[in-house]
Amino acid sequence: MPKHVLVLNGPNLNMLGIREPKTYGSQTLGDIEAMCKAEGKRLKLSVECRQTNREGELVEWIQGAYGKVDGIVINPAGYSHTSVAIRDAISAVAIPTIEVHLSNIHAREEFRHFSYVSAVAVGVICGLGAAGYRLALEALAERLGD
Repeated sequence: MPKHVLVLNGPNLNMLGIREPKTYGSQTLGDIEAMCKAEGKRLKLSVECRQTNREGELVEWIQGAYGKVDGIVINPAGYSHTSVAIRDAISAVAIPTIEVHLSNIHAREEFRHFSYVSAVAVGVICGLGAAGYRLALEALAERLGD
């Protein structure tokens, strides 16, 4: 039975392809989700993708994953820098989680250099665009094994 991985995307990522393409690229969230599902199939992972602009909904999805999901890939977007609640939810469920950012948050505005999520993630990938999601799935597949 394939391992189940939840790919969560936070606020404004539904605007990919429109929002600041020089920073975030021209791919849409739909493109990234399709790539994640194809990559999951290649890696023998069951991949489910979700996006919300609401912090509480992300917390509920993380909590609801307990006992049902083997790994999480999360791009918390702007909530990376503000949400203790998302950090605490990830810590509480103890599901291996990899944080992904399309842009290099360390090369941007100073307020983006810190992420609450990073401290509870098993890994962080930033600055590699959509390829970061693929790399996160590869790392989770390796970590989760058969």
